[in-house]
Amino acid sequence: MRSWSGHLLGSTCRDRAEGSRGNTEVSQPYVIDELISAKAIAARIEELCREIKKTYSDTEKLVVVGLLRGSFVFIADLVRELDMNVEVDFLETSSYGDSMVSSREVRILKDLRGEIEGHDVLVVEDIVDTGHTLSHVLKLLQSRNPRKLETIALLDKPSRRETDIRATWTGFEIPDEFVVGYGIDYAQRNRNLPFIGCVRFT
Repeated sequence: MRSWSGHLLGSTCRDRAEGSRGNTEVSQPYVIDELISAKAIAARIEELCREIKKTYSDTEKLVVVGLLRGSFVFIADLVRELDMNVEVDFLETSSYGDSMVSSREVRILKDLRGEIEGHDVLVVEDIVDTGHTLSHVLKLLQSRNPRKLETIALLDKPSRRETDIRATWTGFEIPDEFVVGYGIDYAQRNRNLPFIGCVRFT
């Protein structure tokens, strides 16, 4: 298993993953154990894109909506694998802040720039946890009358679900672990890791 070491205080180096959520005044070392490899992610994206293209085979333009900030790496790899006409837009929401636990309050920090009425829309989420964020976003977008509205999530934590919602497509189902990497952060850090890893405090 591949592991990276980290510390809440200290300088960053190439083999260290560093981050902080909560009290940054207290030094707390941790390691990040690889859960899903970069190779496995790439292979799964290829599979998912084949399914997406079948579903949207009759579309003139697919509006791909990424939920910032955690989905930015996933959406970049996803749209490059989709051999179809796509338009990319973004929504930024907040339910975590700098906490390790999702809150039930979902705020829209950045809305879409374009219109989706009458268009086919695919919402891209990094991880479905409690489900509150995705539920809130789908209600908002559905009110704008898209032709078709589907969702894809890289990761799913069904054990944490508090709402009756599930993405149309899911990359990987994971246990109730705090994960980082591949766009997912630990207080805005660790997004650049090429794999999905579990944070383990030492």
